[in-house]
Amino acid sequence: MQNLTVLGTGVLGSQIIFQAAYSGKNVVAYDISDEILAKLPARWEQLKPSYLHDLPDATPEKLDAAVARISTSSNLADAVKDADLVIEAVPERLDIKQDTWKSVSAVAPAKTIFATNSSTLLPSQIAPFTDRPEKFLAMHFANQVWIFNTCEVMGHPGTDPAVFDAAAQFAEQIGMVPIHIHKEQPGYVLNSLLVPFLEAAAKLHMRDIASIEDIDKTWRISTGSPMGPFQIYDIVGMMTPYALNENSDDPEMKKFAELIKTEYIDKGYLGKAAGRGFYTYN
Repeated sequence: MQNLTVLGTGVLGSQIIFQAAYSGKNVVAYDISDEILAKLPARWEQLKPSYLHDLPDATPEKLDAAVARISTSSNLADAVKDADLVIEAVPERLDIKQDTWKSVSAVAPAKTIFATNSSTLLPSQIAPFTDRPEKFLAMHFANQVWIFNTCEVMGHPGTDPAVFDAAAQFAEQIGMVPIHIHKEQPGYVLNSLLVPFLEAAAKLHMRDIASIEDIDKTWRISTGSPMGPFQIYDIVGMMTPYALNENSDDPEMKKFAELIKTEYIDKGYLGKAAGRGFYTYN
């Protein structure tokens, strides 16, 4: 599969776009407006230094060639017309994802495989809203895909095994380590481990047990981990924990979402990619 379309150009969507293009794929970046798409060149310039710092084989020439393989469109039919694979990275709300795939199904070629990058939702919740559930599955990428390069591939009971294998092969072709998820699991492997950890840190903060800095310091020093939980929150970005917890049945996590909204999102402190979240970044 050579032609990829990515729906959504937020933090993770833009990383998938750039990584696939860096790996030699032709990529169409789709978003709902030209104003949003006009911000992408600045995003590529932000990513380039990270690639040069973190990847031994990265060169300015290779990075420029990657950018040249990226095109943009705010017209959905145009964006998917040649796609071998569409990866959706729209906001983490089931209704938005379901509506998105209804629209894609109406215009995508019959050959196209569909994949969601959802971090929490199951493929079986979305597949019935497509015209090809046998070609639908999840491909979940970790943030900072060029170094934290797993891709969790998870089908639903109706996913064609050949489609699953093709998606795993594509992930490998763009530098990912494919993780084969044998059956549907909310949170896959990564978030089944990560979310309880991050929630525990949030509750320590909300109960005023220790400062954000000391919570992170405790984890880093005691375990040898390079990052504490609130540094991970900053990499994930504020919008994801807010979306996951704004309607939580857990009162503490709902209050944490309210804190994120008023003290961070409303002030433009959206996480590391924006230069500031729980911490400030140069």
